[in-house]
Amino acid sequence: MFTFFAVIQVIIAIVVIFLVLLHSGKDAGLSGAFGIGGAGGSGLGGGSMVEKNLDRATVFFAVLFVLNTFLLLKI
Repeated sequence: MFTFFAVIQVIIAIVVIFLVLLHSGKDAGLSGAFGIGGAGGSGLGGGSMVEKNLDRATVFFAVLFVLNTFLLLKI
């Protein structure tokens, strides 16, 4: 049983890392730090809705990660 939840933990951790890396940075990377280029707009069209859903998915998987961690500690 422990092995099953440990494998699930690794999968959730990879998903959380992937979701966090998908977020756009506050200054949009190195070019934003130096004020080079970048209009601040998103190339996806409805950027605000995409960001909202990405935020929700990140929070969901982060909570799942924490709950699975507690479960692993109890086993």
